[in-house]
Amino acid sequence: MARAAKPKVEPVRIRLKKNDLVEVITGKEKGKTGKILKVLREKNQVLVEKVNMIKRHTRPSPTSGQGGIIEKEAPLTVAKVMLICPKCATATRFHLTVTAEGKKARVCRKCKELIDG
Repeated sequence: MARAAKPKVEPVRIRLKKNDLVEVITGKEKGKTGKILKVLREKNQVLVEKVNMIKRHTRPSPTSGQGGIIEKEAPLTVAKVMLICPKCATATRFHLTVTAEGKKARVCRKCKELIDG
């Protein structure tokens, strides 16, 4: 029996960046916070530091060196994480606005403070 092909993931606009502090809002990792290590835009996923850890069994090789069980982060869907505002220190929604200099900046919906910029 042939395996069904995975459905194509349609990329959405991800307004999170590397080094943003985020909180996981759903799933088994709910409540954990961490820094974004990588944003996978084509898959709508983010890699968060010390969150969603998996064990990968690797074989020793001349290039990678020693084998064994390696713990590493697995990607999370971007819908499962929420940005933490540095001012109010809570997970919050945000919107984009244009500053006086003409640059785009993210603004916290709760405290109306600029998140970056």
